[in-house]
Amino acid sequence: MDSWEWNKIAGAVLGTLLFVLAIKFVAAAIFDVPPPQKPGYAVDVPEASQQQTASAAPVAEPLPDFGAVLPAADVNHGKDISGRCQQCHDLSKGGPNKIGPNLWGVVDRPRASHPGFSYSSAMSASHDAWSYDKLFVFLKAPGLTVPGTKMSFAGLRSSQDRVDLLAYLRTLNDTPAPIPDKK
Repeated sequence: MDSWEWNKIAGAVLGTLLFVLAIKFVAAAIFDVPPPQKPGYAVDVPEASQQQTASAAPVAEPLPDFGAVLPAADVNHGKDISGRCQQCHDLSKGGPNKIGPNLWGVVDRPRASHPGFSYSSAMSASHDAWSYDKLFVFLKAPGLTVPGTKMSFAGLRSSQDRVDLLAYLRTLNDTPAPIPDKK
């Protein structure tokens, strides 16, 4: 091939690139779409860094005074939040186990003790009761609090959401767990 042929090939490539760029600029000017005022669907992302591993501990935060916050908690808001739990758990008395165990009477129930549910070895490692403190910490980041748990829920980062959920879970019992005294 002589240089004339190479010039035609280079000209065709450059001409095509210029044509594509021109079309892009014209289309952007004609079909300019402003960004939405608010996102159509907000995804709750835990505050923890993306690089965090399962062996890392959750960021410690001060525990609330449950004697003060539980009586003032919004049980209806907690019931709304429990909709996220109901994807995997049943909340009714005597209800079935689903992907996760039934949560009726979970407050002050020993951990990994609901009959008929196969718990992970990580969850079964302790049978301490689910106190308000332990549930509060666990609900923030289940996978970090109990590494190796089968529960894939990302957690509730809002402490008020967790308090409201605990207030609602407390009502799911024939004899609700007592509210601790104020500190």
